[in-house]
This record gives sequence, C-alpha cells and structure tokens, in this order.
Amino acid sequence: MIHKKGIRVTLRTATITDLEEIYYWKYVDGTQAAKKWNGPYIPEKQMTKTEFLKDWANDEELFEGVPNTLVMAVNDQFIGVVGAYWVDKNTNWLETGIVTYNSDYWNGGYGSEAYSLWIDYLFENTTLHRIGMSTWSGNERMMRVADKLGMQLEAKIRDARMVDGKYYDAIKMGILRSEWELQKGSHPSV
Repeated sequence: MIHKKGIRVTLRTATITDLEEIYYWKYVDGTQAAKKWNGPYIPEKQMTKTEFLKDWANDEELFEGVPNTLVMAVNDQFIGVVGAYWVDKNTNWLETGIVTYNSDYWNGGYGSEAYSLWIDYLFENTTLHRIGMSTWSGNERMMRVADKLGMQLEAKIRDARMVDGKYYDAIKMGILRSEWELQKGSHPSV
C-alpha cells in the first residue's frame, strides 16, 4: 500500500471505499463541477458501478509497484485523484493529471501539494525522463500549478479545444528529470 504524506494532503492506494467515492463524483454527483475543468471537451462514457470497478481492477501499473492512479486525501477524507498514462515508453515520457472532485478543496493549495507529491513520487520511484501535462487555456488554475512546480510551457495549439461553444487553446507543459533534480537539490545518478 502506497502512502505519501505531505503537509495537508496524503496520496495513497485506493480502498474500496475510495472507489465508491470516485464512482459517485464521476457519475452520480449532480453538479459534476470537476468536469467543468478536467477535460470538459472529452466526452466521458457513462459506466455502471460494476463496469467501473472491473475497469479499475484491470488498470495496469506504470512500472512494477507504481500504479497509474493514487487517491488524494485530507485527514483521511477522499478529495480527488492523481493519475498518469504513457505517451511513449521508449523515451520514458508520462502524461500526468489531477482531479480534485470535492470543490471545498479548490483554491486552498491542496491540489498544488498533491500534484507536487505525485511528480516527486513518480521521479523518485521510476526511471522517467520527462513528465508532462495537458490542459486547455480556460483552466488557468492548472497552468499556474504546473508552472509553480517547474513545468515549462512546451506547446500551445491554438483553438484546439471547444468548451461551451467557445474555442480555447490546448496547452502542453512538462518537466525533465534533470530540471526536477535541480529544483529539489538532487544530483543525477552517475
């Protein structure tokens, strides 16, 4: 069981109770507030709870012992998830993200702390060369978080995303292991 504790946020392996929470926030919650920020331009297929739990159980690890998703918790209360997926295994490149489902924890630094813990965890426990993230220009909070963590703006694809009938730019940001090591005061392995 993974348990990475920050000052206020803990990243951990999902429990069955957490999976129930995730399912609720993704498919049952009436406001669906998180979906207004987390890729609102990507339609999400509705799933039954059984389908969701089966899909979760089939998720593969990124590396041995390194899951593709961890739960974010504050005082052991579920608030969201951090995740990652491969862009290119040959070049050790992952794309990462974060979803804070519980809006009571927006704008309080919880997401920044959780995403920082996630980036640290991935670099500390893998041989990754680069970690990226993608968002849209309407999600200014995510871009600020990524910038704060040392990610560089790498691409802006003009008018590539449509949200509520309006075009937005697709934004790509990333950080290299060497940049992360400098930031953390680490030295590359020889």
